[in-house]
Amino acid sequence: MKFDGFEWDSGNWPKCGRHGVSKAEIEAVFRDRPVVYADPAHSLEEQRLRAIGRNRDGRYIFVAFTIRGGRGRRVVRPVSARFMRDREVRHYEQQQQQET
Repeated sequence: MKFDGFEWDSGNWPKCGRHGVSKAEIEAVFRDRPVVYADPAHSLEEQRLRAIGRNRDGRYIFVAFTIRGGRGRRVVRPVSARFMRDREVRHYEQQQQQET
């Protein structure tokens, strides 16, 4: 997934940061080739996506986001982010093993 940066403002950062995930951790998820899924149920106005990746400590992070464009740029706008629960991690890892 190619993009030119991130869009952070007072609308999305407080929602993303409330679960203890830093901006740097969220941005690192996207730089380390996350698994990305469509999330059609959560937005009628623009395409919503989900990303799963890890921080430097190996903890899984879930990020809901959208891609915004304009003036020849594509930016990731995180909408929400949180650390995944153990149950979610187990389910995700099982799915990944089945796909390989």
